[in-house]
Amino acid sequence: MTETVRSLEAAIALIEDGMQVVVAPDHSGVAMEATRLLIRRGVKNLRLITLPASGLQADMLIGAGSLAEIETAAVSLGELGTGPRFAAAALAGDGPVIRDATCPVLHAAVQAGEKDVPFAMLRGVIGSDLLKVRPDWKVIENPFALPGESDPILAVPAIKPDVALFHAPFADAVGNVWVGRRREFFTMAHASAHTVVTVESLHDGNLLENELLAGATIPNFYIDAVAIAQKGAWPLRFANHYAEDSVHLAEYMRLAGSELGFRRYLERYVFERRAA
Repeated sequence: MTETVRSLEAAIALIEDGMQVVVAPDHSGVAMEATRLLIRRGVKNLRLITLPASGLQADMLIGAGSLAEIETAAVSLGELGTGPRFAAAALAGDGPVIRDATCPVLHAAVQAGEKDVPFAMLRGVIGSDLLKVRPDWKVIENPFALPGESDPILAVPAIKPDVALFHAPFADAVGNVWVGRRREFFTMAHASAHTVVTVESLHDGNLLENELLAGATIPNFYIDAVAIAQKGAWPLRFANHYAEDSVHLAEYMRLAGSELGFRRYLERYVFERRAA
C-alpha cells in the first residue's frame, strides 16, 4: 500500500478553503460521501467548476455556505427541478458568485488547461446573451481566415483547477484509478494540480499491467489521494453499481425548499449520518 491510498479524512484534507475544485456531473461519478465530509468539516470559499453541470453536490455546498463562486452550465436535479438552494441564492443575490457557462465552453476550457495552453476557441456562444455577462470571454478574428474574410471565433480562458474530485469504481494499491468510459475524468486529472478520488473498492494487482483495464485507467502520477468509500456516490446513481435513491432525492427537494428545511436535512443526513 502506498501513501496515495488513504483514509477518507486524510484524502479530503488536501482540499483547503479557497481552492478551485472541478467536479463531475450527476450522471457520472460524484464524490458525495466526500462532499458530506467537506460540509461537516466546514470548508469555506471554494470556487466550484462543474464539468459541465451539477445537481445535488453543488446545491448542498451552496446551501452549506461552502462556496465563494460557482462556474456551471446548470444546477439541476433532473426531472425534480432546479437545485432549490442554488435557486434561492441566485434570487436573493446573497450566495456565491454565479458564473454562467455552457457545457461546450466548460469542456473546452478544462481541455485547454489539460494542454497547458492559455485559451480554447469555439463558436456556439457567439450571438448569445452570455457574452454580456462574461467579459472574460473574447470574440476575436480567426488569424487564419482568408484575406478580406471576417471569421469571428470565441476565445475562453483555460481552466486549471487546484483539485479534481470524483468517484470511481476501483483503484489499485499503488493509486492507479479505473474510470471506465468516463473520459472527462482523464481531462480533469490532467488539468488539475491535484486529484482526489473516492472508490468503491481496491483491485488486486496493478491495473496498468492488465491489458483489458489499462486503457481506462488514470495512472497514479496524476492521482494524489485515493480513499475507499463504499456507495460513495449515494444517493446518486453510479454506473452499473447502484441506481439513484429517488425517494431520498425527492425528500431532499422537499426539505431544501426552505433554509430551515435544508438545515434539518443536513442534521439528519450529513451530521447524524456520520454519527451513525
